[in-house]
Amino acid sequence: MKRRDFFKKGTKGAIAASLIPITGNAFDMNSDLDNIKPINWEQQGVGKKEIPNRKKIVNYDVAVLGAGLAGICAAVSAARNGVKTVLVQDRPVLGGNSSSEIRVHVNGVGHLKPDNWAERETGIIEELLLLNRFQNPQQSFPVWDHVLYDYVHQVENLDLMLNTQAIEATMNGNTIVSARCWQLTTETEFTINAKQFIDCSGDGMLAASAGAIFRTGREASSEFNEIYAPKVADGWQMGATILFSTKDMGKPMPFTPPSYTLKYDAENAYKRKIKPYVGGIWWVEVGSENDIIAEAETNRHKIMGYMYGVWDYIKNSGEFPDSENLALDWVGAVPGRRESRRFMGDYILSEKDLTEHRHFEDGVAFGGWSIDEHGEGGIENLKVPGSYFHHHFKKVYEIPYRSLYSKNIDNLQFSGRNISQTHIALSSSRVMATCATMGQATGTAASICVKKNVNPRAIAQNYINDLQEQLLRDDSYVPLRPANDKNDLATKAHLIFGSSTLSGDAKNLINGISRDIDGNINHWQADGLNAELQLEWNKPIKLSKVEIKCDTNLKKNIFMHKLSPETKKHTSIIPVELLKSMEVEARINGVWVKVGEIDNNKTRLIKFSFDQIKTTAVRLKLKETYGHKNIKLFEVRCYES
Repeated sequence: MKRRDFFKKGTKGAIAASLIPITGNAFDMNSDLDNIKPINWEQQGVGKKEIPNRKKIVNYDVAVLGAGLAGICAAVSAARNGVKTVLVQDRPVLGGNSSSEIRVHVNGVGHLKPDNWAERETGIIEELLLLNRFQNPQQSFPVWDHVLYDYVHQVENLDLMLNTQAIEATMNGNTIVSARCWQLTTETEFTINAKQFIDCSGDGMLAASAGAIFRTGREASSEFNEIYAPKVADGWQMGATILFSTKDMGKPMPFTPPSYTLKYDAENAYKRKIKPYVGGIWWVEVGSENDIIAEAETNRHKIMGYMYGVWDYIKNSGEFPDSENLALDWVGAVPGRRESRRFMGDYILSEKDLTEHRHFEDGVAFGGWSIDEHGEGGIENLKVPGSYFHHHFKKVYEIPYRSLYSKNIDNLQFSGRNISQTHIALSSSRVMATCATMGQATGTAASICVKKNVNPRAIAQNYINDLQEQLLRDDSYVPLRPANDKNDLATKAHLIFGSSTLSGDAKNLINGISRDIDGNINHWQADGLNAELQLEWNKPIKLSKVEIKCDTNLKKNIFMHKLSPETKKHTSIIPVELLKSMEVEARINGVWVKVGEIDNNKTRLIKFSFDQIKTTAVRLKLKETYGHKNIKLFEVRCYES
């Protein structure tokens, strides 16, 4: 076993490879730490003169690199499914582009046209957004950071390493053995040994160092028969943006631009919409046709200059009198990146997979954001629009599992914008809620890999049914793939009925489709509160788990929005349809016995676990919601163990 000779000797070679760590100090960890002489450190009071051992080795089943929403969902799903997991993040906060450092909305399939098709993402990403409704009603981005931290902190089998970047893979042939990591705050080098690795970092530094095949730039239209791609392939990648927010000070607020401001040429700007601007302007971005990672610091300085140039135009051109009392309240220092490396898998997702809604037998994730390709060059090319909204979707498209693992590195998966896809496909799938669905898929797949001692390609070839069934049980949605879990005892009940029915049918709760989709009703809704639902079996069954999926109004977005709207498409409060309290009873020897209850539920998927019993019936006593007058369910499951 030997480390892949990926990094060239010396700083010059590392820069050429575009793999200098984003965080950390500019020194060689292999030599410089060893050269710190113990005699030079005098720790007062104890007389120590040695430097602590700052090289540590840790062991896990699964290592997830990058803690944006894709990485969080990957790590949580792996840990929940019973494998020891570590989540590594190079920043001090979680959330990636949605964090307080960048402050991008968590968009996804809610962009579908017309509105009545919008059935948003569920699973772990919905749990995060619902929790934010409970813990952060003021919709503060810094508090959102800590909502995510609290959520991750409570997950069993999951460790979190902040301010840490995975910078190099140690290889055994085509298998990653370990990730060499640098933690800035503790000056510690970690070697993370793991069986499975998931690179959700966007730029994919670890994956690149492992030798995973990747692409950058735009494919020629002829390669994948993409009508929105350029005729000739080129290196253009969509740019990064720095956002800002404003505050009404109640009095005139003059603005003097800083020295590095770059003037905005409004007269020659093609289709650049400035309003609304109180939460920043997404098209103030700088792209690249070369190595966008190597240019990151140069571009960051330019983006800041362009951002202040646009704000100077808003404040001082006279075209926006409504800005007179506004002042900048926050300006980002970390650009939100849209595109860099895309790592190749066994399948490359392309434009027509999306626009033709191609069905994949190994589908595990989905999207629906428009094909939103930002103009080449960004704000440095004002002759083109800020974005080409090439195509709007009326229903969701599928993402196959074969696009989520490496073609040539055996134990490596990806989730997020760096998956196996073309530039045009990326322009839709890159939004965070879509990336989160990929994350839950790869984390779940990694847990199966560990348990069955296989690698991701074997999941695609032999265990895709296992992966899809677990995703569906955990409240992910897999298009055109109803659940068919042979272990679900609810499907074997000879009778299922409710105390009342306003819409739907109680039998819908075991049809394997846990949302109303494609114009079809898959729910049961009781008439009023304090409703009951009952399942009966002809013979006694062994039972220790009951799981239900309730209503959270998937037709409304619940992401944190800078403008805090309450509209037909968006809610800024806890969904009133959410079930708040309920009990579970089982009939044992003819007597109803309470086996579970919850008073302040905060999730769509509600799980009850209890000591195994023998029963012939289960009764759900559904008490109240968070404000809706009726109670609605989408699924009931029962398990022996």
